[in-house]
Amino acid sequence: MPRPVLMIVDDERYVLNTCRDIFKDCYDVVLKQSATEALAHLPDNRVDLIFLDIKMPEVDGMAMLDQLRMMDEVPPVVMVTANRDAKSAVAAMKLGAFDYITKPFDVDELRLVAEKALENRTLANEVKILRAQVEKRYGFENLVGESKPMQEIYRQIEQLADKRTSVLLLGESGTGKELVARAIHYHKESTRKDGPFVALDCNTLPESLFESELFGHEKGAFTGATKKIGRCELADKGTLFLDEIGEIPPAVQVKLLRFLQEHEFMRVGGTQNIGVDVRIIAATNRDLEKAVKEGKFREDLYYRIHVVPIRIPPLRERSEDIPLLIDHFVKLLSPELGTCTKTFASEAVDLLMTYSWPGNVRELQNVVERLLVLSNADVVMPEMLPESVRQFKHDVGQFSQKIFSGELSLDEAERQFLTEIIAEALRRTNGVQTRAAELLKTSRRTLKYQMDKLGLS
Repeated sequence: MPRPVLMIVDDERYVLNTCRDIFKDCYDVVLKQSATEALAHLPDNRVDLIFLDIKMPEVDGMAMLDQLRMMDEVPPVVMVTANRDAKSAVAAMKLGAFDYITKPFDVDELRLVAEKALENRTLANEVKILRAQVEKRYGFENLVGESKPMQEIYRQIEQLADKRTSVLLLGESGTGKELVARAIHYHKESTRKDGPFVALDCNTLPESLFESELFGHEKGAFTGATKKIGRCELADKGTLFLDEIGEIPPAVQVKLLRFLQEHEFMRVGGTQNIGVDVRIIAATNRDLEKAVKEGKFREDLYYRIHVVPIRIPPLRERSEDIPLLIDHFVKLLSPELGTCTKTFASEAVDLLMTYSWPGNVRELQNVVERLLVLSNADVVMPEMLPESVRQFKHDVGQFSQKIFSGELSLDEAERQFLTEIIAEALRRTNGVQTRAAELLKTSRRTLKYQMDKLGLS
């Protein structure tokens, strides 16, 4: 591993030589007597840390520090001053200096500052790498699908990426609502992509912990309580994702509404309001309009989070995306599982495309993972698929079998088929007739006529 490279910039030769002797055992030291020489050296050479004198002829240290900010990769800078000038130190820190020290040097202090600066740079680089990995995994390009509903979602994400507007994601469990929320947060145009993405699953918390989890609490707020920072505060300058927001208790709904209106909150047991800059993205698989009518969800909170609704379609409504999703999951999961990449026979893909996927994309991912782990074959054949998928394909032909066996007449089979298919469409759309009609490629009037004819309520 190469040694760190330190650049010392000072117009006094004695200072340069002293610093070289202090650091030469552990670092590669580059000496420059002017800011001009240092700036000319930096573009084509690696430098991990700069010690920069403030007082220099021609271009002084503050001017050089200002120019360094124009560079793409700026090493940490420690300013060196001959006196304890607080104003100069504050100005240097505002321009991005890591720290400052005064002459004459304390050798131990000089070494300690160098170690801290290099540790800070290493941590910053690690954070940068981790952030890039997170963006790659949860970025816009990880949403898979070319269907019309997915194209509309891509368009909405593009529009919302740089906005603070509240977003409500609607869809069944397993459709990928959190993935869409992360895609909004990590989008290249998002002003919050370098801030935190904080998720809270409202379906997993007991009512007594909701307020504390959202807003935090002060030491002594209740027996044995130590200070806790809540999710709203942790998400400052970033995004707070509230999954299954319909499960929030009524008492907490009031305080969440106030937070959304005022952008500030008070910790449990606290006495001061805390202001934060947070974008809210909420998600639900419930019919919140119905919950409002039933008095289970506050109407004013509903309209506050319902500024921009995005419906995530269930997988059965975009079955043309299934081959793309299979390919995506094979490429994603094979390295993680340590398995060989597999291909799916066209007959197997056909079966997967006709299955109803009640667990949506999450269920498909689980099926692909299971096949990667348990199958030794390079090609996945229909007989390797789960029984539920294979049996579903068999059930599609049940009416023709019953007709040819004499069990049903054509009229009886037609009536049963229409009853089942309309009931299934209504189930998939939570009883919303307009959406069920769209799913069946018919009008709501025709659907209502068939429902009355078949005795479906």
